[in-house]
Amino acid sequence: MLAPIAWRTPPRHYGPWELFASLLTEGLVAAGHDVTLFATADSITAATLRGSSPTGWSEDPGIDPKVAECLHIADVFERADEFDIIHNSFDFLPLTYSGLVRTPVITTIHGFSSPRILAVYERYDATTHYVAISDADRHPRLHYAATIHHGIDTSVFAVDPAPGDHLLFFGRIHPDKGTAHAIEVARRAGRRLDIAGIIQDEEYFRAEVEPHVDGEHVRYLGPVTAGDRAAALGGAHALLHLIDFDEPFGYSVVEAMACGTPVIAYDRGSMAELVEQGVTGRRVASLDEAVAAVDSVATLDRREIRSITERRFGVEPMIDQYVAAYRSVLGRAPLR
Repeated sequence: MLAPIAWRTPPRHYGPWELFASLLTEGLVAAGHDVTLFATADSITAATLRGSSPTGWSEDPGIDPKVAECLHIADVFERADEFDIIHNSFDFLPLTYSGLVRTPVITTIHGFSSPRILAVYERYDATTHYVAISDADRHPRLHYAATIHHGIDTSVFAVDPAPGDHLLFFGRIHPDKGTAHAIEVARRAGRRLDIAGIIQDEEYFRAEVEPHVDGEHVRYLGPVTAGDRAAALGGAHALLHLIDFDEPFGYSVVEAMACGTPVIAYDRGSMAELVEQGVTGRRVASLDEAVAAVDSVATLDRREIRSITERRFGVEPMIDQYVAAYRSVLGRAPLR
């Protein structure tokens, strides 16, 4: 399992790709498979751990990201003969090594950060295997082994018996994530907004978010640690996910629903695959519709939201689907 090394696996707070690598690795080990996790050296896992970088380059400014990532990827492919299959959860760069080894490579595509990276995926489309994380994120010029939604450890989330009446924004503070939209919806709905997440765009934060943070109507909680995610998500009246791009998946959406918290999201990208209209939340097309949805989601059954999410987005279904994909790639050969 080739994880990214921007953050530790599992991440302390932010790090969705590292979270995915951790959940899949631990699930495979628990199911009896022999897994080597290539991640930062301070990562926590039940698998065999190999780490050429002491910690994530986002957590240590002394680490050169490009140097660390090159050595990290090389570490996997120099040992390719030791493995039945290499699972690449690192994006497009490891594909450029795939033609140098005989071991099959399967890549989970976590989205396309730029149209320019598509050229790499196209070059290796016929010789490697791709998994989409939602049908919405499948690119028409690529072929896929499967679509497999991310699973989460639903056991660490629970329905809050007395949630608050405030709204929550949970994610990167970046124009694409719609933090300013969430502030406007909360203001018009007459509810407090809590903002949780890393500041990825400092200029956007200073111009569009910070002026509204007063500790009363808008609160900035900072990055929320893994241990505090359930309380933050479960305690809210609703999660506002008013994204300005086609979200490939959306961990915070599924985690909120695992707490029984309804989601109000722009109907873009994968949201139609995650949020069941009028059951687990509301998909909307405008700020006006989002404001109207704030009160209406109060009638949704939070325990039903939780139950649906357990069934659809638990770790076990994800593990089963990936094992099936591995066996398909290997021609149903037994996995170590």
